[in-house]
Amino acid sequence: MSDRRLVVGALGITQILAWGSSIYLPAVLNAPVAADTGWPLAWVAGGLSAGQLMAAAVSPGVGRAIGELGGRTVLAASAVLLAIGLATIGAAPNLPVYVLGWAIVGAGMGAGLYDAAFATLGTIYGQSARSAITTLTLYGGFASTVCWPLSAFLVERYGWRSACLVYAGIQLLVSLPLLLAILPRLQVAEVSTAEPDVPTPVVDGRRRLQLLLLTIALPLSAFVSSVVSVQLLTLLQAAGATLAVAVGYGMLIGPAQVGGRIVEMTVGKRFDALWTLLSGAVLIALGLILIWTGLPILAIAIVVYGAGNGVWSIARGAVPLALFGRDDYAAVMGRLARPALLASAAAPFAAGFMFERGGVALSQSVLAILAAVDVLVVAALVAITLRGEAPAA
Repeated sequence: MSDRRLVVGALGITQILAWGSSIYLPAVLNAPVAADTGWPLAWVAGGLSAGQLMAAAVSPGVGRAIGELGGRTVLAASAVLLAIGLATIGAAPNLPVYVLGWAIVGAGMGAGLYDAAFATLGTIYGQSARSAITTLTLYGGFASTVCWPLSAFLVERYGWRSACLVYAGIQLLVSLPLLLAILPRLQVAEVSTAEPDVPTPVVDGRRRLQLLLLTIALPLSAFVSSVVSVQLLTLLQAAGATLAVAVGYGMLIGPAQVGGRIVEMTVGKRFDALWTLLSGAVLIALGLILIWTGLPILAIAIVVYGAGNGVWSIARGAVPLALFGRDDYAAVMGRLARPALLASAAAPFAAGFMFERGGVALSQSVLAILAAVDVLVVAALVAITLRGEAPAA
């Protein structure tokens, strides 16, 4: 088997490039595209939503494919799809082709971002994959740090079309060879090869309930996270901060997320993955409640919220592995990814509609709604925890 550090390092580098070529690209690209082409900015920005919808559509099939073929083939296909989609965007003569390019990129997102990478690590390392997942999220946290400056340089120096073509080349010349060279061809888990006991109907029923509760909790949390990421400055201003102060506070989220992940890496292995996921949800809910209360504790609120997000991003990949075992992990991750991606795609539109109708004055109500939604997430996770873990696979 390939050395674990090489595998995680290769996945980490390709995750940085995949996130930078997809989710983080529109932040730099949207305005230049609209200015250059005259296409409506709303439709230009909607390209990413089209990609997220496509990612949601392919995610269950991606999970099954990783479970059957291993992650090497699927992640390599993701790099190719990202390259084709980015080349299509860069060469798009009109808006429909531009959106088509984002749909292709979305297929690559579904086959290559965190959920697919987590599933790949689960099929390789089995129950010992949790530390690898934690390390991978630390790599992923640098995606915006690396790719936003690169994207801005490419757009300013060569134009947005050339920037897309450069990223397409990076996928084909960097990510694809790295994945094919480093990831193992076969699924080999560092777990016992003994046959598991045949599950009883009670255990099957418990697992179905756990899966149902996760299917509720993960999309709700994805919705909250997406709204906050898009409307954070508006929400902070509604809580009493000026724009400059809100920007300063917003910059605390990234370091707080990394800090939360480092803490999880250090002490998280002592605790069950369910408790880690629950602690992340509690921190997110507490952070939103603190933001809702307003100044002078906004900085603390942002740090709490960011740390919760950092812990959550790790645990959401570790919990399905702990509950359902290696054999079902990839398929479960694919199944859970679809509703979460749909929620992420819908959240910006829902938030934009609410703010358009109610203005900043509605922000306090939105904060209260988001906090209430995350309390529901906590309740669902408490219910899963009280049901106990599934037997080891």
